[in-house]
Amino acid sequence: MKRVAFVVVGMMIGFVAAVGVLPAARGANSMMGPYRQFDLFSEAFERVRANYVRPVQDSELIDGAIEGMVSNLDPHSSYMDAKSFADMQIQTKGEFGGIGIEVTMEDGLIKVISPIDDTPAAKAGLKTGDFIAAIDGKTIEGMALNDAIDKMRGPVGTKVTLTILRNGEKKPFDVVLARAVIHVDSVKWHREGDIGYIRLSAFNEETSSGLEKAVRELKKQIGPSLKGYVLDLRNNPGGLLEQAVQVSNDFLNKGEIVSTRGRHADDTQRYDAKPRPGDITDGKPVIVLINGGTASASEIVAGALQDDQRARILGLTSFGKGSVQTIIPLGEGSGGALRLTTARYYTPSGRSIQAEGIVPDIAVAQNDDETVPKIERPSEADLPGHLTNDAAAKRKTVTVIHPAPGKKYDDFQLAYALDLLRGKMTVAAAKSEVAR
Repeated sequence: MKRVAFVVVGMMIGFVAAVGVLPAARGANSMMGPYRQFDLFSEAFERVRANYVRPVQDSELIDGAIEGMVSNLDPHSSYMDAKSFADMQIQTKGEFGGIGIEVTMEDGLIKVISPIDDTPAAKAGLKTGDFIAAIDGKTIEGMALNDAIDKMRGPVGTKVTLTILRNGEKKPFDVVLARAVIHVDSVKWHREGDIGYIRLSAFNEETSSGLEKAVRELKKQIGPSLKGYVLDLRNNPGGLLEQAVQVSNDFLNKGEIVSTRGRHADDTQRYDAKPRPGDITDGKPVIVLINGGTASASEIVAGALQDDQRARILGLTSFGKGSVQTIIPLGEGSGGALRLTTARYYTPSGRSIQAEGIVPDIAVAQNDDETVPKIERPSEADLPGHLTNDAAAKRKTVTVIHPAPGKKYDDFQLAYALDLLRGKMTVAAAKSEVAR
């Protein structure tokens, strides 16, 4: 079983199953030396090229070999060919094509981590935890992940039919999606009476400037009666590290935001808050919403604000992706690029949230569907081959607040946060204990 998170867009990075292009025996490595290792690869390359049941292109073999080598390291390292690399660069600028879901491969099926806001997938009602069993009527079981993803891609305006398996549904059902060019507006905001609500759905090149605009506009709309802000990072899969640092800086005047520590001591980098812009919210109370889909860059922000006690973290434990990936172009970009795990990141207090996640200050379920004692969520710790966290705390029982029986809320976590900021508690709530 191999699982790795992706965003299904115009660009898709796929893993090929590890092909064992280098000998597995560690003892043989030192005896034979690297050149002998490459001789073995060259021999395997020539034999496949000459004897495989169909003709294969050299580029197909090389790409597959690099993918197998890198993907066997951890769930987040991967190889991008030249086209995928170009598409990724478009994605980070906030515009790309596709259906708009973050997914992982699990047990031969594609599992939805979260749909991206306002994309065809989100509008069609796909949910976290859904499984995609077939694409246009063809089962994906046994299919390579990148091949499955290619089948979900296509010209803008064309349609793709996904067969969905959903917990609680007795039978699979089909969802028809129209492919679209997706502009990721990573920041949205509106007023909730005397409170400013700001939703960050990703961390791309426009996120920090969008946040700063949101705060300016909310100050104008609400005026002196503004009581505080809700920063919604739920189902935010992350993105650019520098944007996470800048967003954190927008709530902090000083102190460490995050540090990254790599293989060597001199690889350590520390990112500190700068006095400008400093706290653009003028010290108003902030509540940050997180859940199991909150990952990577969004966990950096939640961890920094939690450790500084600048904000209260509310929701459910986050995904737990505490590793940093570096994009390394190959052949000056013409040969694609490696997305290689090069460091772990740590919150200001020295916590690594790798495979652990950010634990909320106040654990609150999303709605009455999460009142069962066991809340299943995708997690970094579930991914085979994930980096270990030697300092991870033992799992313990925590109290989760959820709606009282019979009470319905469109968004219970948000309702709870708004009441906290207003200094009252009018939502009807009950509690249960779950293991985190």
